[in-house]
Amino acid sequence: MYPRFSETFIVSELLAREAAGEQLVIFSLRPSTDARFHPELARVKAPVIHVPRPSSPSRLWGELGRTAESPTLLEGMRRCLPDLLAAGPDDAAQAIALARAAQEAGVTHLHAHFASIATTVARLAGCIGGLPYSFTAHAKDIFHEDVDEAELETKLADAHHAITISGYNLDDLRTRFPAATTRLHLVRNGLELSRFPFAPHLDAAPEPHAGNHPGGTLRPARLLGVGRLVEKKGFHLLIAAVARLRDAGFDVQADIAGDGPLKEQLQRQIDDAGLGSSVRLLGPCTQQEVGELLGSHDVFVAPFVVGADGNADGLPTVLLEAMARGIRCVAAEVTAVGEVVRSGETGWLVPSGDLDALTAAVTEAITHEPQHLHMLDAARTMIERSFDSAAQARRLQSLVADPDSPAAQDRLAAGPNLVDPAAAPGRPVTHRTVPAQPVTVQPVTVQRQPSTLQESV
Repeated sequence: MYPRFSETFIVSELLAREAAGEQLVIFSLRPSTDARFHPELARVKAPVIHVPRPSSPSRLWGELGRTAESPTLLEGMRRCLPDLLAAGPDDAAQAIALARAAQEAGVTHLHAHFASIATTVARLAGCIGGLPYSFTAHAKDIFHEDVDEAELETKLADAHHAITISGYNLDDLRTRFPAATTRLHLVRNGLELSRFPFAPHLDAAPEPHAGNHPGGTLRPARLLGVGRLVEKKGFHLLIAAVARLRDAGFDVQADIAGDGPLKEQLQRQIDDAGLGSSVRLLGPCTQQEVGELLGSHDVFVAPFVVGADGNADGLPTVLLEAMARGIRCVAAEVTAVGEVVRSGETGWLVPSGDLDALTAAVTEAITHEPQHLHMLDAARTMIERSFDSAAQARRLQSLVADPDSPAAQDRLAAGPNLVDPAAAPGRPVTHRTVPAQPVTVQPVTVQRQPSTLQESV
């Protein structure tokens, strides 16, 4: 689905790759359902093509007929018929349409974001059109309970190359699929750093005073949470921490920016705790609005949890943005978060689901201490070294050209690894069989030579 309000990292990647000279076309498998869009979308030059889903047998037959007009695609459909028959009807039909659209555009490489439906369609389209494909694995698409392990292994094994965004993911996938991950590479999501100026504001942090309670402050400490209102973000813990802090005599306020299915449940929690004047749900905010919030709050709080369905965040872009801007960050340790947030070095890292530890960390973060500035400086330096979207684009381009070439390997090695996966393996992820649930379709990227036209689906 493109554009998607919550997937700012895809827009950043598109902009960086276009700035590096690549020409892009974006294919969307589903129409966007978002009501708001980030202004950065206007800077993306790539056209957006919506891949049709036949709504009737006659439309499907027409799609097959149009594709069969190409002898190479007709042969491709014959060759890939077993895979097409094994796929879902929508996936197979869209793969056929995508193969034809890719041929018309002169595409020579497909790239999908997320290892779910987008990669399913890219793989099938590549099979039909004789095109290599690659994909980026993020979080839900590899950790959720409904991930088909055999299908994921096939996608990894068949890909020209695969990418994942953290050392945790790299280690986990290599452990689960040792034979299929020889072409799996670590390329971290990038930020367009010029849009996130480093502006620490410790001088505005609340200072304790000699009030009726040692935790009293001269003005409210301002906490910020940003993300979709879903279980894995853990915002119920942020609300509970605010209640504890206020009970302890701290004057704190929290803003939570985002929208999602838990909006009403979180609002009830706020109302039941009597925090109506202390916690606000702001609704969805653009990147510009989030940037303004980061510049006006004292502490960014990311109380991540692993969902009951196994879903967990990978390495949320907004956490990287907060660290780039110079706001103090408190985050819970799930998957790769500990690769960037290190207690006493770049922020405060707490065990996931531990309300006591979260409350204690926020309490320490809202106080003005000289060493906090050193942590903010270290966090910004780390972001500049390892999460620059321009460097990310160069590595991705090298992989498309030849993932095993010395140039590609040099560029992959150019960015310092935050964590050596072999030295610090992630916690094992448990996968259980559950009834199938809807999976959101994500963008896919496509490329051609010699003009290196890259097209995103």
